Amino acid sequence: MCGIVAYLGKKMAQPILIEGLKRLEYRGYDSAGVALLGCDGIKITKTKGRISALEQILEKPEANAVFGIGHTRWATHGAPNTVNAHPHIDCTGKIAIAHNGIIENYNTLKKWLKNEGIEFITETDSEVIAQMIGYFYAKVIANPDDFGLNGQNKFEWAIQRTLRELHGTFGLAIICSDYPNMLIGARKGSPLILGVGDNEYILASDAAAIVEHTTSAIYLADNEMVTIGSDGFRTTTINNIAVTKDVEPIEFSLEQIELGGFKHHMLKEIFEQPEALGNCMGGRIDKQEHRIKLGGIEKYLRELTRTKRLIFTACGTAFHAGLVGEYLFEQLARIPAETEYASEFRYRNPIIEDGTVVISISQSGETLDTLAAVEEAKERGATVFGVVNVVGSTIARATDAGIYLHAGPEIGVASTKAFTAQVAVLTMLAIELGRRRLISAEMADKYLCELSLIPEKIKKVLEQSDHIREIAKANIEKNNWLFLGRGVNYPVALEGALKLKEISYIHAEGLPAAEMKHGPIALIADGMPAVFIATSGAQYDKIMGNISEVKARGGKVIVVATEGDQQIQKCADHVITIPDTPDLLQPMVAVVPLQLLAYHAAVLRGHDVDKPRNLAKSVTVE
Repeated sequence: MCGIVAYLGKKMAQPILIEGLKRLEYRGYDSAGVALLGCDGIKITKTKGRISALEQILEKPEANAVFGIGHTRWATHGAPNTVNAHPHIDCTGKIAIAHNGIIENYNTLKKWLKNEGIEFITETDSEVIAQMIGYFYAKVIANPDDFGLNGQNKFEWAIQRTLRELHGTFGLAIICSDYPNMLIGARKGSPLILGVGDNEYILASDAAAIVEHTTSAIYLADNEMVTIGSDGFRTTTINNIAVTKDVEPIEFSLEQIELGGFKHHMLKEIFEQPEALGNCMGGRIDKQEHRIKLGGIEKYLRELTRTKRLIFTACGTAFHAGLVGEYLFEQLARIPAETEYASEFRYRNPIIEDGTVVISISQSGETLDTLAAVEEAKERGATVFGVVNVVGSTIARATDAGIYLHAGPEIGVASTKAFTAQVAVLTMLAIELGRRRLISAEMADKYLCELSLIPEKIKKVLEQSDHIREIAKANIEKNNWLFLGRGVNYPVALEGALKLKEISYIHAEGLPAAEMKHGPIALIADGMPAVFIATSGAQYDKIMGNISEVKARGGKVIVVATEGDQQIQKCADHVITIPDTPDLLQPMVAVVPLQLLAYHAAVLRGHDVDKPRNLAKSVTVE
């Protein structure tokens, strides 16, 4: 979950590395560092804290230092301090690495290297990589005839020899002072992209660090490495087998990842939701034919129509989108559906029968737990589809087929527009399968028309941002909240609670409203906020009863209600309205007030909503 950026070209590397790290800081911000290769060898500068702290201690960039690597960390092994910050260097001072991932057998390797006389200075698993490369490099330099190089570069050989010993995941940028014009990258389980510019190359864990300099890139696959020199690049496997890679366009622009006048990326992305949903649904809704066109899975639609069981697998916010998907597919297509935490799926011996389809949901397409669930499902014979946002991501490549969200880049750690786009994609697919299985053309047309209105309805909710801020202001002193919903809005309650926890650090619990009386009602007292999604629908009367139960026990009731509801005004302390929307489509609209409520609560409490405590955007570790 760390950010890596490396540069080899004609410009001064230091400013490019710092700018790239700032764009990657949402991937980790416990510590940061750069390693620059100049006339005097490798010089490493690193510190605890954010990129701004690193900038303060960096010396003036050297004009001849046109080569280097940088890293921003989300700590796994070892405390987030200066010593454990990346880049790491081997005991000779010749080899430096930046690493994203986890090396599971690092203790074994570390013990072996210590027995070989190598001393370690950090608590990290990553230092093992640098020290092992240095160990093998020293061996092959001393006795090249003993290793059968067959003309292979000694530095490359030492890296490949090391990578074959590593168990776990890695995205790596590696440099050696003996090769002042060679940058090597490698990956297994952690993303790595090479931006190809005009006589310059930028290696990064995310296209956000590349797009200012070039819109052309290659995407490394697992167990691949790239060797970059002043005369170009070549790609191989870690077993030194040549691989041909296509140079592909990066799917977003620099403008899309800038703040654009907003105070935070999260707020920008909340307000981008109407446009993001428009892009997500654009060209996919055919009202004349009462159909949805999803090109990525078109050839699998007959198989999907006949499926006997659907499993959604995801983590965090994407898991909540999967829960909404359960309701959609069971109600519209009458297909049995369930949602599994990807982090648990492969560890519980899941039952995958003939006719089971697995749909994997991930904004980044790099979530390691979700990728592991994909691999488990495929191994057990399931057809696996991906619903992801990032084009060319690992999950997009690992699944049999899939649907891109086209929501644009999401920089804020707390996901917002990706959730509504995920639900929109699942809604479109459920309508299409429902039309093929049982619902009429008229019913399909009704849903399609209503779906196309969702962006405008979200715009109306966004107009209430200041009102929602006042509600947050009136309640932020309370450190325990409940979020309650019924039916398809129960996952919305879960998502609202997650957002509040993620960025405001207020403890919040999401529940089905009917379950409150089976235990959690004991918590309600002394103005405890309880947020209800009480929109018009089949269970409206039931949830009104739940509101009365909270009011009778001294709770503070905040309600997301349908416009024009006069009854709710009499029993709620605060009301946020959304436009009237069919039950099954309500989550895309009802979640927006909860996103804004969490955002304003966090800002009012003085927190950095784009870089919340202990969290990172793309969770590429288990």
